[in-house]
Amino acid sequence: MKSYVKIYGPPVLKAIKELEKLSIGMPEVCIMDTVIASTGAEYTSSAREFSTQEYFSPLGEITLERCDTIISKSGESLGEYNFYFEWFAEPTMNQINDFIGKIDAVMSKVGCRYSIKTEK
Repeated sequence: MKSYVKIYGPPVLKAIKELEKLSIGMPEVCIMDTVIASTGAEYTSSAREFSTQEYFSPLGEITLERCDTIISKSGESLGEYNFYFEWFAEPTMNQINDFIGKIDAVMSKVGCRYSIKTEK
């Protein structure tokens, strides 16, 4: 299941970075966004761990284990969206409501509007 986020900015880049920061503390999801996708990088083995840790470390403390799970391996494109959260297990309605509250707080902080769509 994926939750797709479309950001109506500015500041779009700042909003993406805040969503990345939020995702570090959400072990139940992995992510993809337009910034990560634009690198065209292949995320494999130890090179992936190093580059992922380097990429995320300015946003907050991230473990090597989380580095291995934070970036989506599904290869699905973002389409018209800026960001998606891919759930490892189907979330409950309480998890979805909690999640939306966290995104509301992040987007309010940076001053962006957004839309979100969650689908299987």
